[in-house]
This record gives sequence, structure tokens and C-alpha cells, in this order.
Amino acid sequence: MLLGASLVGTLLFSKLVLKLPWTQVGFSLLLLYLGSGGWRFVRIFFKTIRRDIFGGMVLLKVKGKVRRYLREKQTVPGLFATTVRRHPDKTALIFEGTDAHWTFRQLDDYSNRVANFLQAQGLASGDVAALFMENRNEYVGLWLGMAKLGVEAALINTNLRRDALGHCLTTSRARALIFGSEMAPAIREIHANLDSSMSLFCSGSWEPSEVPTSTKHLDPLLEAAPTYLPSAPDKGFTDKLFYIYTSGTTGLPKAAIVVHSRYYRMAALVYYGFRMRPDDILYDCLPLYHSAGNIVGVGQCLLHGLTVVIRKKFSASRFWDDCLKYNCTIVQYIGELCRYLLNQPPREAESQHRVRMALGNGLRQSIWTSFSSRFHIPQVAEFYGATECNCSLGNFDSQVGACGFNSRILSFVYPIRLVRVNEDTMELIRGPDGVCIPCQPGEPGQLVGRIIQKDPLRRFDGYLNEGASNKKIAQDVFNKGDQAYLTGDVLVMDELGYLYFRDRTGDTFRWKGENVSTTEVEGTLSRLLDMADVAVYGVEVPGTEGRAGMAAVASPTGAQDLEHFAEALEKELPLYARPIFLRFLHELHKTGTYKFQKADLRKEGFDPAVVKDPLFYLDSRKGRYVPLDQEAYTRIQAGQEKL
Repeated sequence: MLLGASLVGTLLFSKLVLKLPWTQVGFSLLLLYLGSGGWRFVRIFFKTIRRDIFGGMVLLKVKGKVRRYLREKQTVPGLFATTVRRHPDKTALIFEGTDAHWTFRQLDDYSNRVANFLQAQGLASGDVAALFMENRNEYVGLWLGMAKLGVEAALINTNLRRDALGHCLTTSRARALIFGSEMAPAIREIHANLDSSMSLFCSGSWEPSEVPTSTKHLDPLLEAAPTYLPSAPDKGFTDKLFYIYTSGTTGLPKAAIVVHSRYYRMAALVYYGFRMRPDDILYDCLPLYHSAGNIVGVGQCLLHGLTVVIRKKFSASRFWDDCLKYNCTIVQYIGELCRYLLNQPPREAESQHRVRMALGNGLRQSIWTSFSSRFHIPQVAEFYGATECNCSLGNFDSQVGACGFNSRILSFVYPIRLVRVNEDTMELIRGPDGVCIPCQPGEPGQLVGRIIQKDPLRRFDGYLNEGASNKKIAQDVFNKGDQAYLTGDVLVMDELGYLYFRDRTGDTFRWKGENVSTTEVEGTLSRLLDMADVAVYGVEVPGTEGRAGMAAVASPTGAQDLEHFAEALEKELPLYARPIFLRFLHELHKTGTYKFQKADLRKEGFDPAVVKDPLFYLDSRKGRYVPLDQEAYTRIQAGQEKL
């Protein structure tokens, strides 16, 4: 603001008072601009203009298509029909488990059978049907068939059991439940608590004694159903497609609403932003009840005609063999999968594959280069985005460690922002005008996205639970009177506008007056401990300010050289970031999307009377980790141990 006023003042003085020619006025303005720090802007401009133009063109292309589909009242099944007409006999899906190959025509026919069958069962547009099965080609055909009828699928996490599973089925208000035979034991456990009017169908191997008595075998019923396309429901591009449930790391899972335009937007931004090609073959080993596997992965098949190889579950030992067998050119990852692959012994297949792109989110900066160089992958296509968020990011030029960018030159084009938060309470920090304060480069802040409900790229569809939706919305964020979506994630932007994931809200903690990033510490500890699973969190210690760092380490044998470990930590981490407490477990519990479940770990703390796993603490006098027994715990509680 001050620089702008100075430039205007210089212009008026030079022209009106000194009456200098325009060439000299321009030269004077340039000197003033550069002398006032404007050279930084020039440097940023030349370093990022190519990236920003490409990103802007991708955004405009997707926005233009979304507007067109809005006018046409398009839907995902409608766009899929276009793909089928383009190449009906091309392979659409391959299921690694049985080597079943489905062409686009076969997928179309199967989904038509599903739609006609459900219609004969009395389901209609606006009804909900739950889908609870492991990955396979039929999974895609089932929810796609529901969508052709206008029935909204509730995609249930296959790791859920008992209360959590019952909660998801009840809150979805599903009229029918289709489950895989492999999930029959989980359904039997809760069957008595389900609505008696809910129709049950089992797909897969059929053992009547293994399923609830009212269950029907779905597969022969679908074979008998007609393959013609049912009449299109009265649905548009912003109507509900299906529900995806949150991972449940902080409580019971919430059903996030996915509308047709959101499905298209998420898949299209990835397709165009990372320069995918129609002849690519994508390897998808992620769960199809999750947006990464079902939208970012399968969406490329349905909308853009790619062949997608589906695996039931991720296997580190079979990963590269599968890629070689099916000639995959793109692989998907999430969370810790890349670390698991690095932890595998070298094999021939990892250097013989044709993979040119690894697509996903959550690749730690500490192993980024090792991953891409060992497995000879030219492009790491890292992105950021939750199912329900309106501020997705993409690292379109493979900047190491970044999950995306926002233009420093034209930041208004994509209205997202990092805003200051109190890192103890995670409350938004506001200025005197009541508006949130934007972060400067290098300053961590929560990522927010402006909500514009009339714009499909900026809208927030929320959750089935309205109360849960309201908690994700803040007022007066960019300007007075506006609304913004709160991601709950802390990121940092560098001088060039690249954004780096730092922590999830609630994971960052303060110790010795410093903020500790659990993500960074976990990456360092895992590398030092031979790529073991590590969850870092803060625990309260009486008489101290903040929270002391604690690391839970997955170590089946519990055998670690803690003296060498403590020495290595001194070189790798500042004093305040080194974990005070260590806990060694047989394994760490993770969600289906490989996020560590820290709530119980945090609650159990470091009390040896509660925790039966081996515990250690950092003895500041000895400079190494020593066993934490009841006596040491009592001294720490009494403030007699210096931490």
C-alpha cells in the first residue's frame, strides 16, 4: 500500500512539477520500485510465471467444463455414457485378485443391471443404498448403477465394526445394504440393531448359514436383470452422487456429501493438472470407499477413459510386480505407502516397470527424493484435498516436499489463504477489524477456502450432519461478511507460493516455548528407526508449560539401540523437538487411509500403570533414554526429574 502511494506520488511530482519526459518518469519509477524491494517481486514473477499460467489455464479449463455441464444438467453417469460411446471395447477395469478384465461396455451393462434391479426392488431417485465390500470391479459397477437410478450410495469403510458400523448405516438412512461375502461376519454382529425394513443383499461367494436370514444373494439376481438403460432421474450437476465417510480419527465417522460436480472437479483437476493421457494405465490399490481411490483414481476411468487396475488391498511386496504385469504408467499412493515400499528389499521389477508418475498425497519430504530416485519415477504428482474441501491444491511441477501452490502474483484468482491461528488452541487470530490475519511466507497457518455456493468450484457441500458442517465454516475470514471452509490443517507457504503440509489441527504442540510439528518429527524418527511406523503426540506433565513430546513406535521385537538413537537425534532435531517419552508397541493402529489413530495413545499418556508396553524417557543428565518404571513416573509427576 505504502509502495503504491510512493509510486503515484513520484509519478505526479515528476510529470506535473518537474515536467520530465515519460521515458525519464518511467526510469525514475523503476528505480524507486526496485530500490524499495520490488526486485523481490520481479524475481518471484520470473520464477513462477510459467507455473502460474499453466495452473490458471487448468483452472479455467475445468471451470469452463463445469459451467457447461451445469447448463446441460449433466451427471457422472451421463459423462460416463460419453466415454463408453468413445471406446466401448477398450479395457476399463482390471481386478488384480481374479485378473478379471471389464471393457467399458461390460461396465455399462453391469451398472444398468444394478439400476434396473434396484428399481424393481422399489428404490427410486433420492433413496440411499449402503455399499460395504472390499475393492473389486463390481464395487464400481454397483455405485455407478445406483447413480444411474438417482439412488445415493453410502460408501462404508470396510474397517468399521460394531458401534461405528451401525452408526454409519443408521445415519445414512439406507433402504438397502449391499455387502460383500467377506464382510458377512461384521454384518451378523450388528444385524439385530439394524432397521428391520432395510433390504440386505450379499455379493460374492454364497453361504446362507453365514449371513442374516433375510439376506438375498445378489449375483444371480443381477444376471437376470435387463441391461437396457433405465430412464434418467431428475438429477443435475450439483445434486448428490454418494456419501464418503471421514476416517473417524477424532470420533465417529461423518458422512461427507459428494455431488456430481465435486466428483468431476476432483478428477478433472488431477487429470489436466498432472498431464495425464487417455492411454495411461493407472494402478489403484487404495480403498474405493475413499475419495483418493474412488474419485482421483476410478474417476479417470469413468470420465477420461483410462484403464484402471484395482487391487483389493495394498501389498508392498507385490506392488512393482503388479505394475510390471499390467504395464501401469501411473501409481497411486497415500499416507505411508511410499515408506513401506522403500522398506522393501530391492527387486528386479522396481527397475523394469513403465511407471512415469506417482500420484497421491502425504509423501513425506524426508523420503521424497529417495522414493523417486530408487524407483525411477520422473514425476511425483502430490496434491492436497479432503473429500469435502473447496481448496484443493496440486504440485504441478514436482517441487520437492510441496503439496501444491498458490500464485504470489495473482493470488485473487484462486481464493485460498493461510491465516494465523493460536497454535495452542487453534483458534483463528483476527485483526482490529474482526477479519482473519493472513500469514506471511514462512509463517505457519491454517488453510482456508472462500465459500461461494453458486460456484461449483468454491461451494461447500458439507456433511449429512448439519452441526458437523457448521463447525467447518468460519465467518469474516477474507473480508467482512464472507464465509470460508476451515481445513483444520496447518501449512506453510514459501516465498514462491509453494505450500508445504505441516500438521493437522490438534497435532501441533508447544514445548519449551517452541511449536513442535509432529509430521516433521515422525518423518525423522521413522528414518532413524529403519522406516518403522511412528506416531508423535504431546502429553501433559505436571508443573511444566505446554506438552512433552512422546513417540509411539511400532516394533514387534522391541529391540532398539536407544543409546545410538539418542545420539542420532541430537544431530537431527533441536532439543525442544526430541521426544521425551518413547513407547514401543507391537503395531500402531491406523485408519483405512493409513492415518495413525492417536486419540487413545494421547489419553493413555506415559503412566506405566496404564501402559503395559515398554516405556522409556530421556534422562537429561545421562543424555540417553532409560526405562520408565513406576518409581521414575512418580519422580516425574512430583517435578523431581528435569525434562
